[in-house]
Amino acid sequence: MTYFRPVIAQMQGYIPGEQPKPETPIIKLNTNENPYPPSPKALEVLHNLDSEWLRRYPDPYARDFCNSVSKALDVPADWILVTNGSDDLLNILIRSCAEGKERKVVYPMPSYVLYRTLAAIQPAEVVEVPYSEDYHLPIDELVGADGAVTLIATPNSPSGHIVPLEDLRTLASKVSGILAIDEAYVDFADYSALSIVEEFDNVIILRTHSKGYSLAGLRLGFGIANPNLLSGLFKVKDSYNVDAIAILVGAAAIQDQEYKNSCAEKVKRSRFLLKQNLNNMGFEVRDSQGNFLLATPPNNQAQDIYLYLKQNNILVRYFNLPGLDDKLRVTVGTDIQNDKLLTEMANYKLQP
Repeated sequence: MTYFRPVIAQMQGYIPGEQPKPETPIIKLNTNENPYPPSPKALEVLHNLDSEWLRRYPDPYARDFCNSVSKALDVPADWILVTNGSDDLLNILIRSCAEGKERKVVYPMPSYVLYRTLAAIQPAEVVEVPYSEDYHLPIDELVGADGAVTLIATPNSPSGHIVPLEDLRTLASKVSGILAIDEAYVDFADYSALSIVEEFDNVIILRTHSKGYSLAGLRLGFGIANPNLLSGLFKVKDSYNVDAIAILVGAAAIQDQEYKNSCAEKVKRSRFLLKQNLNNMGFEVRDSQGNFLLATPPNNQAQDIYLYLKQNNILVRYFNLPGLDDKLRVTVGTDIQNDKLLTEMANYKLQP
């Protein structure tokens, strides 16, 4: 006997990266957190929080946060939907729009595997279109799959590549359903697709405070889209899906663009150096527009290196999946953390 729907009993749940407690002596380069602390202005809000914000329910529409996003990104406040991390927005989007074989979820692979999990929970049929080796967007195949929701992560994880804006525009003009452009890593990239949302009423941009703003533990994300598209999503979101602390702290963080940008620049400089050093050690490393690198070690040693590093208190991400099982995804840390990683990798190569 099972208590669950057949689809839940049969599916495999999403497996997040390992999350040791902050006080443990581990260099954590496995889940793409920002290595630098949040904005001092955001921390000041947290430290001075009035307990009345905890006693009351939060604003169900997070209007103060929407106004802050509006000023920071120059988008209308009523084009913004605030969620409990961008994963919550993905869930709302799929629950609102996808169902069964007639209303499919479509995306290129490899990409964020949570897309598959959320579609399975719905359930909705999934069409995974493989990327080519050069990660050129397979526009015709994506359009031909006829998705109710087509998901494009750009910059993409785990590859780190960014999709050209003209390819996104072409895809938006051809898909019959919603095009969701997942920009979780956009703060480390050369450009954003934000302008496209003004051109097409079937496009939604997904953003998060987990990466660029160093607030992964806060759980705060948002979507930007035409209000007509957002109107259906508002029906599905939980009444109070974002807590009062997240609204206040997140608003302060997004107002401090100077601090966020300075941290992002440090990450990008470290990303360049880390890639060079890994190349010098014999790794094949893709160019990346995220705060991570996808690296292929020589001699098919990815899993062995992952386990060795873990034994030495360094976590990186190993995906035991077709096309990725010979690779490691490495979050860009501080220069000190990156140097420790490189030292341990060099020590591994010296092992008999």
